[in-house]
Amino acid sequence: MKNLPEILEVSDYDNLLAKEADALRRKVYFDEVYLRGLIEFTNFCKNDCYYCGLRISNTNLPRYRLSEEEILSCCKTGYELGLRTFVLQGGEDPYFTDDKICSIISSIKGLYKDVAVTLSIGEKKKESYLAYFKAGADRYLLREESANPLHYSKLHPKNLSSEKRKECLKNLKEIGYQVGAGFMVGSPFQGINEILSDIEFLKQLSPDMIGIGPFVSNPETPFAHYPNGSVEMTLKLISILRILFPHALIPATTSLWTLDPSALEKALKCGANVIMPNITPKRVRDNYRLYPGKTNTEKEAAQTVADLKSIISAAGYRAVSSKGDVRRI
Repeated sequence: MKNLPEILEVSDYDNLLAKEADALRRKVYFDEVYLRGLIEFTNFCKNDCYYCGLRISNTNLPRYRLSEEEILSCCKTGYELGLRTFVLQGGEDPYFTDDKICSIISSIKGLYKDVAVTLSIGEKKKESYLAYFKAGADRYLLREESANPLHYSKLHPKNLSSEKRKECLKNLKEIGYQVGAGFMVGSPFQGINEILSDIEFLKQLSPDMIGIGPFVSNPETPFAHYPNGSVEMTLKLISILRILFPHALIPATTSLWTLDPSALEKALKCGANVIMPNITPKRVRDNYRLYPGKTNTEKEAAQTVADLKSIISAAGYRAVSSKGDVRRI
């Protein structure tokens, strides 16, 4: 894309970019929007990332873990609502050993032959990723957060590195997962050069899924006093990423519509084609506090899905009951 730095200099919503992105999205994915059932199964995390409410240093957070039976109950609810992908998301929780994760995956796949299982559980050894894949996991989400090593080091403690993150993404690609990457928009210390580094990294990786969302300041983290990321810049970047990666599955992330409920429809019109309704049990949903004010934590899963289908339809798109695999062109 020509003049990308100049485009990024202005954070305002760009209607022309959005129209170009939407045209490309319709060429590859038509008017389809894929709903993924999000199951936040543990909020324990061994890491201490400076922006995340699940960080191990946050002693104000009531911790929880879902049992395998509870996870399967979430899947049953989601399946009955027409969801055909389940996203198992959690902190990097040592309690969930490879054997436990593999058991959960194989149980889901044993019950539901026509679903995809996506994992979002952080950095693991290649052998672990391979075990999950053999158990039936189809996709893995691991946002690089920042491809610029210096910027990454400002967001994370010294035991975590950009190089290790990128190595994990490489390993996931080699194993055969549909791989998702992405970054926060407006995170502390981020400028245009950092965003350009992320886009360049994504070009090299060529992921199947690209998830971006605005940074949302959390009062229980060291970044409590930093401003939230820009909704308008996030929407612009969704359009840019759709144009650069026509094949990609791009979600309208919860952080985006937490900051601005109207941004969900806008994101779809900018090229997003995935939404992840939360089907975690209501009794623990409020405690998965990556950031404050997360939307839709109080609604039953059925109501959330129904509301999303209405928004999707009103925006001129169609929610489909499908695994929604990536389409390479």
